[in-house]
Order: sequence, then structure tokens, then C-alpha cells
Amino acid sequence: MKTMVRPLLVLFLALTLLTGVVYPVVSTGVAQALYPVQAGGSVLQRDGKPVGSALIGQNFADPAYFWGRLSATSPQPNNGLASGGSNLGPLNPALLDAVKGRVEALRAADPGNTAAVPADLATASASGLDPHISLAAAQYQVARVARLRHLPVEQVQALVAQATQRPLLGWIGEPVVNVLQLNLALGVH
Repeated sequence: MKTMVRPLLVLFLALTLLTGVVYPVVSTGVAQALYPVQAGGSVLQRDGKPVGSALIGQNFADPAYFWGRLSATSPQPNNGLASGGSNLGPLNPALLDAVKGRVEALRAADPGNTAAVPADLATASASGLDPHISLAAAQYQVARVARLRHLPVEQVQALVAQATQRPLLGWIGEPVVNVLQLNLALGVH
């Protein structure tokens, strides 16, 4: 038994150093060398100050700004420490109430808009942190944002076009709009 203890301890310490120190240091170093912005959290800055991450959704409640997807995180929206979906099924009354509430809020913010509410504006993403909305969801909000900001609709549509991220390789996925980047272009502080 004593002859087995020393090799087991050596193996334990070696694997601890390898998987607990060497691997994280090397993988972090490689990530920072190859993808410095992403490894640093994709932090967006305004006037030299961080205002958010391009990878984590932000909660915008003011109707003069574009709204992102609902967040299922708690106790606060878009809480990166509580990432995860709500696990509510499509027939769950709580999910239906949340969707109805969001649709009512969208209708109240823009009563003249009779278009169908895009699904991504009324539902949460799987992570609860999605920073993107569909192009349709952004277009749905253009008239409201333009009216409340006293801007021409064409100017707001141009900002949406600038904030639109095209599909990977031009055909993998759908175009999406990063809500924080779009609202920064509008002048979020």
C-alpha cells in the first residue's frame, strides 16, 4: 500500500498542475493572442468608459431606444451570473403571461403600430443574455424610436442597417442587429 501512495500523490499533483494551472494559462494566453477583443469580453466603450459588452444583452426600457429580447435571468435582467433559460414549456401559463405582457408593453409604447410583433421581441433566448434581435424586430421598432427621438425614419433605418451583422459566409444564419451597438449609435450614455 505504501508503495502506491507516493506514485498516486505525484500523479495527483502533476495532473492538478497540468489541468489546473498550465492548461488554463496556455489556453487564456492563446485566446488573448488570437482573439484579444473577444477574450477581453468584447467590451464596448464610449468616451473611454466601458458601457457594456457586445456579447451580453442589456435591458432598455425607455421607448426611445430599441428593445432587445426578454431576459429570463433573475433577480435582474441580463444578469451574466444567472445565465439560463426559464425552462417554461410552450403551454406554461407563466410563459404565456410573460409573452402577453411583453406584447402589451410593445403595443403601449407604439399604439399606432399594428404589425405583428416579431417572436424574438416577445420571448427570451435560451441563455437569457442574447444581445441580438432579428432584422424584423429592429424594423418593427424603427417608427417608434424615430418618432420619440424626433428623427427621420430614414435616418433610424440607416442606423439599423449599419448595426446589422450579416450571416456567416453570407449564407449561414440570419442577419441580426446588436441592440447595444444600435442604441449607442442613437446616443445612449
